[in-house]
Amino acid sequence: MKVLPRSFYARNTVNVAKDLLGKTLIRKIGSKIISGTITETEAYRYKDDPASHAFRGLTGRNKVMFGEVGIAYVYFTYGMHYCVNAVARSKTYDAGAVLIRSIKPDQGINEMVKNRKIDSIANLTNGPAKLTQAMQITKMQYGEDLAKLSSLFITEGIKTRKISSSPRIGIKNGIDKLWNFKIEI
Repeated sequence: MKVLPRSFYARNTVNVAKDLLGKTLIRKIGSKIISGTITETEAYRYKDDPASHAFRGLTGRNKVMFGEVGIAYVYFTYGMHYCVNAVARSKTYDAGAVLIRSIKPDQGINEMVKNRKIDSIANLTNGPAKLTQAMQITKMQYGEDLAKLSSLFITEGIKTRKISSSPRIGIKNGIDKLWNFKIEI
């Protein structure tokens, strides 16, 4: 289990979004391990991306997007759900992050089912709010170092096959950017 190094995240946000596909998102809660293979991501940059939380500049909510790469950016949305991102950008941009939209559950599936309070494994982690609920990712993981063994980190995974791209989901601006990436596994 090799944790992705910080240098992995210090590249073009769009490339990091593609390269996170097939990697393993791991959540440690005490002695429990919950994990899944990343199957869908979305890239969000800075001034060239009106859909990005960083587009209008630094705020208390998005400040980690402007900080060190390889850090978790967790935010609350629609007054009820958390979403998890990996801060990623090249030196060309002041901010950037990759939203992890979906995972294929690998380890701790029974715990995920319990956390989601559902019976269907097919819909267990196939959305950003579903995966954070299943993995118990909350604002407590905001700022967590994904490039170190911690309560939330990302490791090497499987080799990816064909990557599909499409417009990002649930946005009104920046719909011309095909920065939603998926793999089938």
